[in-house]
Amino acid sequence: MNLIEHYVGGKVIPGNSDRKAKIFNPATGEQESEVKLASKADLDQAVEVAKKAFETWSLKPALQRARVMFKFKELIEKNSDELTKLIVSEHGKVYEDARGSLTRGLEVVEFACGIPNLLKGEFSENVGTNVDSWSMRQSLGVVAGITPFNFPAMVPMWMFPIAIACGNTFILKPSEKDPSCPMRLAELLTEAGLPEGVFNVVNGDKESVDAILENKDIKAVSFVGSTPIAKYIYENSAKNEKRVQALGGAKNHLVVMPDCDLDGAVNGLMGAAYGSAGERCMAQSVALAVGDIGDELVSRLSKKAEALKVGPGMDKNSEMGPLVTKEHLEKVKSYVDLGVEEGAKLVVDGRNLKLQGYENGFYIGGCLFDHVSKDMRVYKEEIFGPVLSVIRVKTFEDAAKLINDHEYGNGVSIYTRDGDAARTFASKIQVGMVGINVPIPVPMAFHSFGGWKRSLFGDSAMHGMEGIKFYTKLKTVTSRWPSGIRSNAEFVMPTMK
Repeated sequence: MNLIEHYVGGKVIPGNSDRKAKIFNPATGEQESEVKLASKADLDQAVEVAKKAFETWSLKPALQRARVMFKFKELIEKNSDELTKLIVSEHGKVYEDARGSLTRGLEVVEFACGIPNLLKGEFSENVGTNVDSWSMRQSLGVVAGITPFNFPAMVPMWMFPIAIACGNTFILKPSEKDPSCPMRLAELLTEAGLPEGVFNVVNGDKESVDAILENKDIKAVSFVGSTPIAKYIYENSAKNEKRVQALGGAKNHLVVMPDCDLDGAVNGLMGAAYGSAGERCMAQSVALAVGDIGDELVSRLSKKAEALKVGPGMDKNSEMGPLVTKEHLEKVKSYVDLGVEEGAKLVVDGRNLKLQGYENGFYIGGCLFDHVSKDMRVYKEEIFGPVLSVIRVKTFEDAAKLINDHEYGNGVSIYTRDGDAARTFASKIQVGMVGINVPIPVPMAFHSFGGWKRSLFGDSAMHGMEGIKFYTKLKTVTSRWPSGIRSNAEFVMPTMK
């Protein structure tokens, strides 16, 4: 049985805890590995290593730190197939989807390569008589990232490339469900020339999370996960005087206007709702059919959902893979049961899907609900599985009100040919990331990722300039030099002038 441990100080270490968790291959349902679960002492030890490494790493010129990022980028590209297969083996998403998520993480590394320019301050000459003022951004110290199972490469890479490039040292606590890819990324960083202790991986569960929140030497915490835990991270980070960016849950809507390119909307919805088996915080799990478009929309969606090719992630024909664990599979099925009980019409039922040769895998087919109402739990709560709900509304205003009234505000899209409707939507909708004829509106690395309302706690989004600001503190210097250095020598008794 493969045993995954921790990566601290540039090498794999066992840690002192005997606690372990099982890691399964979702495609087969078989256990393939175990992972060590760190104790508080293990986490604190890693912080001490990172704290010592910070003393020298923070003093490295930004250009030298950028060169490590350039080399890391090369190594990710060189080892992309291996990294992708690690994601598939432990998360279950199909190969191309896993590779795409790795690419989105790589884009943040590319952004971090420009750190010498991104860290430039501002200068003002003569703010007063012979007084100059300038600002600079300096590193925080040891920072930490707590990341979810659904993107074991991309989400950590939203955090640590920028944090490290800014001169910080980093503790990553990845999901205990799929830790192999983060461990491999740590090895590649060392190979890229990153000094020992600058990047560390501590595998664990809630005990490790609490240790991160309580450790006084960790200056900032980044988190992506569910809203209840995001709130917990936010509250306890603030209580312990840490900076925090905590991204929570979502219930993302896609508005289908009567004038839209319906084929484009349907294709967009299929990818947005069923891609990665719906295990995305940007999955669009609600379609708002405006006017009389509902019947045709549901008809087209049902045909495609029924034809959805579900299978193991390494099968090139698979469009959707399994869910990550048996427990999560049962949770998603229970939500489908609930939707039926609540009175929604289950147009496509994927609950009984069985694949020959993979009977023990954690599979569910695409599910499609019609005639969902705003009072149903299947609408209000994040399911995190391949379940798409269609709500029929009369007008654009009705659609916008539903979205604005929802507790989550992560991502949203509208499909329309009406420029006025699109512009009004982008301006007035109370959601952090907006797509216009674009499903899954995830910003590029040089912009920032973050939702509104209960989808984000703290005031900082991920990557882009928001990331630079989060992982640095601002210092402003005001300077005046006394005159006299250029004066001629004086041979008289000095007096007050």
